Amino acid sequence: MVRVKSLSSKKHKKILKQAKGYRMTRRKLFKKAMEAVLHAGEYAFAGRKQKKRQFRSLWILRINNAVRELGGKYSNFIHNLKEKNIQIDRKILAKLAVDHPQFFKQVFDKASKK
Repeated sequence: MVRVKSLSSKKHKKILKQAKGYRMTRRKLFKKAMEAVLHAGEYAFAGRKQKKRQFRSLWILRINNAVRELGGKYSNFIHNLKEKNIQIDRKILAKLAVDHPQFFKQVFDKASKK
């Protein structure tokens, strides 16, 4: 008769492999490793969401800086962009503000025209 290995050893190996690099018993004992891997997964998920928020706030800061140098306000600038139906997202505006200030000035002038 053929011996059937349990699937738990595969599961244990998989979790312990994921827990490589953790400290103390968290990399050696299955129960502790399981907890650590689950928490790490939760933190990674939350981190991916926070990254999006942090980048958006960074873009807003950069745009605000550039607009202030040109003598305007961020809120007015965004309002004018929407009013004039200029559809450039904050990521691109921030890139323009940092890398190509002359093009950003053109966008600012177009948005602030009466």
